Amino acid sequence: MKDLHKLPDDLPVPVDDGACDHLLDSIVPSVALKGVSDTIIDLSSIEGMVVIFFYPMNGRPDSPPMIGWNDIPGARGCTPQSCSFRDNYSQLEKLGVKLFGVSSQPLKDQKEASARLNLPFELLNDSQLELTRAMNLPTFEYELSTYIKRITIISEDGVIKKTFYPVFPPDKNVSDVIEWFEHNNALQPTPKGGAAEL
Repeated sequence: MKDLHKLPDDLPVPVDDGACDHLLDSIVPSVALKGVSDTIIDLSSIEGMVVIFFYPMNGRPDSPPMIGWNDIPGARGCTPQSCSFRDNYSQLEKLGVKLFGVSSQPLKDQKEASARLNLPFELLNDSQLELTRAMNLPTFEYELSTYIKRITIISEDGVIKKTFYPVFPPDKNVSDVIEWFEHNNALQPTPKGGAAEL
């Protein structure tokens, strides 16, 4: 079986091609996406701070090898990234941050990955690339399918305040996200029984 949790040492490093430069300070488009819990979520309508990580696909340990996948810069590493967000989820919760993952892979595969990896956050399905196209996100082709390149955004009340692109290595992305919140003092912890201090 494949070990999807370990990243190979010789992965090609993705470069910033400017494909996400237009996102900063833009508004998250209103697109309804179905999640692994079968709820419908419109990311543009969520108030407060939201972290959205777009990823190509979570592989399955029992699936055949994906020939050439590791040679695509930024393609490999969805499982380590998802698990790192899982392992640091409580810290994001303490900050009051809502977390979502978005991919174009089939919803049934997202549900399998969510259950197998015990992910405490919602994975949303963009198989029709509606949100991807509305945001003009970078994609790549592999075996006649279109995948979203790895990018993480932070939005506040539906407005994009920060982008991480390219994301590499993917398992360190959550650390960069948490560091951004701490450095920018974007949120203050809410005291027990009271409102957030200003």
